[in-house]
Amino acid sequence: MFNPFAKKPAEPVTSPAPTEATGWTQRLKQGLAKTRAQLGGQLSALFSGGKIDEQIYEELETILLTSDVGIQATTHLLKQLRARVTRQALKDTHALKLALKDTLLELLQPLAQPMTLDAQRPYVVMMVGVNGAGKTTTIGKLAKYLQGQGHSVLIAAGDTFRAAAREQLQVWGDRNQVHVVASESGDPAAVIFDAVNSAIAKKIDVVIADTAGRLPTQLHLMDEIKKVQRVIDKALPGAPHEILLVLDANTGQNAVMQLQAFHTALGITGLVLSKLDGTAKGGVIAGIAHLSQQTTQPIPVRFIGVGEQIDDLRPFDAQAFVDALLDDDAS
Repeated sequence: MFNPFAKKPAEPVTSPAPTEATGWTQRLKQGLAKTRAQLGGQLSALFSGGKIDEQIYEELETILLTSDVGIQATTHLLKQLRARVTRQALKDTHALKLALKDTLLELLQPLAQPMTLDAQRPYVVMMVGVNGAGKTTTIGKLAKYLQGQGHSVLIAAGDTFRAAAREQLQVWGDRNQVHVVASESGDPAAVIFDAVNSAIAKKIDVVIADTAGRLPTQLHLMDEIKKVQRVIDKALPGAPHEILLVLDANTGQNAVMQLQAFHTALGITGLVLSKLDGTAKGGVIAGIAHLSQQTTQPIPVRFIGVGEQIDDLRPFDAQAFVDALLDDDAS
C-alpha cells in the first residue's frame, strides 16, 4: 500500500549523464528561442564586424531596452561594457560581443545560488506571486525536483480562494505521489499551520506551501500574506526557511516592480522565473539581477522554468543561460 509520507531513499550523488546534461542544454536553448530571436538576432547583425564606435553603443542600448533589460540595468551593462572595452583595448565588434557576454555573465552570476536545504526538518518553502505567474505549476515541478534529490515532500494548498488551485495541486500530488493538505474553505494560514504540524509528526523533509495569488497593490491581501508568514513561524520557529517569489517572464519590467513590492512586504529569499519559453523578452532577468544587487542581501534566482514538461524547472545556471542566449549555435 502506498504511503504518501514515506521518505524516498537518497540516491548516491553522481555527475549527470552526458545525455541528461545535453538534453537539458537543448531544452534551455529551445526555451529561450523567442528571446534569442529578439535579442540574439539583432545582436548578430550588430556584431557582424566593423569598428566599435558611439553608434554601436546607441544601437546596443536600443536592442537591450526592447528586450526588456530595463533602463537601469541597460545603463549598468553599457557602463561596464565601455570600461571593459577600454581596459582590454578592444577594436572591433566581434570582440565586443564576447565582452558583452562576459559583462552579462558578471551581472547574472551572483544570482546563481541554488536552494540548499539546511539541517532543519521540515524545511518550509513558502510560494508567493501574483495571479497567473505559474505558481501552482511551479510547485508541482519543484516537488518532482526535490524528490529527485531524495527528499520527501508535502504540499500545503494554502490558496483557499481558488478551487482550481487545490484541484491542480492534487493532480500534481497524485502524479508525484505527494500528499496534499487541503481544505475547501477556511483560513489559508490554518491550512499551512496544519500541514507543517503534519510534516513534523511524519518526519517529512520539505513542506511546499502555496498561497493565493495577489497584486502588490491589494494591501489587505499583502497584509494577509504577512499573517501567513507569522503563523508558519508559530508552527515552526524560524520558518518559512525559504520564501520563493514566482515571476512570469512574460510580464517584463512588471516583474521587477513585483519583486520590489513582495520583497518589501516579506523579505523574499529566492526567485523562480517562469514561462521563459513563452516570451521574447527574457532579458528581464538582467533587470531583476540589477535590482537584486541593490538590496542589502542579493536575491538569488533559485530556479527557471523553460517549458511545460515536469522536469523543465531547473536551478539557474548563469553561464548556461548566457551561452544559450547569445551563442551562435543556440537555436
